[in-house]
This record gives sequence, structure tokens and C-alpha cells, in this order.
Amino acid sequence: MPARDRIPARSRADGGRPAGGTRRASATTGASRTGAGPARRTGAPAAAPVDQLVVGPVPPLARAVGVLLAVAGVVGAVAVFPTYLVVGGTAVSPVTGPVDALVALVAPVAALAVGTGLLLGRVPRLGLGYAAVTGALAVGRLLIELYQGRGSTTRPAVEVLAGERVITSSVDIGAGWVLGIVALSLTVLAGVLAMVAWGRTVMDDGGTLDPLRPVLAGCAAVLGVAAVLCLASPAADVPDQVVTDPTTGLETVVTGEGAQALLERPGLALLGGLLLAGALLLCAVTAPSLRPRLGAVGGLLGITVFLLAAGLTGWRDALHGTDVDWTLPGVGLLVLGVGAAALTVLAWRAGSGRAGAAGA
Repeated sequence: MPARDRIPARSRADGGRPAGGTRRASATTGASRTGAGPARRTGAPAAAPVDQLVVGPVPPLARAVGVLLAVAGVVGAVAVFPTYLVVGGTAVSPVTGPVDALVALVAPVAALAVGTGLLLGRVPRLGLGYAAVTGALAVGRLLIELYQGRGSTTRPAVEVLAGERVITSSVDIGAGWVLGIVALSLTVLAGVLAMVAWGRTVMDDGGTLDPLRPVLAGCAAVLGVAAVLCLASPAADVPDQVVTDPTTGLETVVTGEGAQALLERPGLALLGGLLLAGALLLCAVTAPSLRPRLGAVGGLLGITVFLLAAGLTGWRDALHGTDVDWTLPGVGLLVLGVGAAALTVLAWRAGSGRAGAAGA
């Protein structure tokens, strides 16, 4: 028999190669054709989702919100420098030095930055979320300011304004008060338009924040309740004094009358305090649920700026007046503002961190 006839029949049928080798080669060839590569091992971890942001055309209404927000920031920044009120013959101005200017410009600069970004069409729902939250909080503040400048003389009382302990027996409005009213009114209008423009603005992502939303909502709700409790008391107040009777030597504690609490003022101020407390609770609960992730960032940023500004204002008032102390609720507002900032950063980093993990 010739040598070529001694090769087994099965080997001749597949070209002289083992059958198993043919199957492995075919599998490898098929993988290279499809581009699938080697099969994934059963225990290999799945890739983390990437936060892909989708932004549609920005409607003109959303850009109008950005214009209102930016103008409100500019007007609010100018309003802190002129005389605010003349109360009982004492001129009150929030800014008397560089530290006061830095504290007073926190909220206006934030509004200007976010409004400019929204006007340019960058991440529009972040700007809309910020405008909606700040607009809701500005309603109560606007009513309180209207009472402070126009109705506080109906029931004269002791107030602490910009660190000055004054009696509201007579109140004359200044340019700072007028500009502040204009800034708050523009902020309220921007908030209303932001709620209208929200559904018309197309912006979404891959939902990378969704697993963290329940935790954010719970933390924000606790933060909102604590903030309302801190707002119920003045951030800066007159401390109690210990008076000694010269004849008997008996020491008594005399409570000094200082700033009125949020819900102690009548009329428009009381309504404004109730609206401010309710809006803060509502915004703290709903802000983490805004979609996409950057929308929640904008809502939480609005709460952060409000709390930091309130806490720093109490600290500034305590620095101004020699007989005014920074209270525990004022310190609490600043601490809560830092906590809100931490929640904002957590929401901001949630998508980018996962995107980085997927890229690695």
C-alpha cells in the first residue's frame, strides 16, 4: 500500500489535522470575523455604566431665566453697598469692610454665575433647578423685606440689622433696600419661569445617580428640618446680662431684648416666615429627585447657597456689634450649609466617578 494510503481515513477527511484542532481553529476564526474576541469568563465583573449626558436644543424661555437670574445677581451685588435702611436715625449698611463684602456677595455671585451658564445654554437643567429653588425661597424673603422697610413701624420693636441693635420706631428706606427688593422680585420671576421651562428643556443622562437618590433624599430631608429649626431663632442676638444688686449682693439674670425670631414678626413678615420654612422643606425633599443628575445638583446648590449665606450673615452681624453674639442656631445654619455642600458634591461626582471606573 502506498504511503499516502496509510493515513487514517478520518485524518484524510479533515486535511490531515486532528478534529479537535479543526474545531478550535474554526472557533477562533469565527471570533476574529465577528470581532467579539475571547469569551468573557463567568466570574468577570460587569463594566460600570457611563454617565452619558444628552442635551437637546435650549428653548428661549430657559435662556430668559438665565438672563433674569444673572440680572438679579448683578442688582443684588450692587444692593449691599448703599445704605440699606435708616432705623431710628441710625443708618444701616450690610458692608463696612472687605469681610462683609465677601459674605454679602456669596448669593449674588452664585446667581450671576449660574444665570450666565444658563444663558449660554450649558447644562440648562442645572440652571433651571437652581433658579426654581432660589425663586421659591425668595418669596418668603421678599415678604419679610417688605415688612422690614414698610410695616415694621406699626409695632416698634428691637431688631439687629447688620450687627446694629436698633429700635424700629421710625424707618426710612435707602437705595440698598430698593435694589434688594428688585433683586428678590427678579429671582421670584426667574423661579416661576424656570418651573414652566423645565418640561420644555430636553436633558437626560444614563441614570448613574439613581441608586443614590434615596440616600440623598433622606439626608436632604433631615437637613431641611434641622435648617427650619435653626431659622426659628435669630442667627445673632443680644446675650443675657448678669446684674448684681449693690445693696443685697443678689445676682439676677436680665434677658436682653434682641432680634426677633422668624415667626415672631406680625403681618407680612409672619406669612413670609411660614412660606420660607415651607419652601425650604419642600425644596430639600424634591431637589434630589430632579432629573438628570445635574438637575439635582442645581437644586441642592440653591439650598447650599441659601444656608451658607444665612449662617455667614449671622457671623457677620456678630462681628459688627459689640453687644451682639453669634448664636447656636447661627452656627447650626453654617454647619448645615457645609452639609448641603457635601451632598451637592456627592451628586456632582456620582456620574463622573462611575464614568472614570468604566474608562479604566
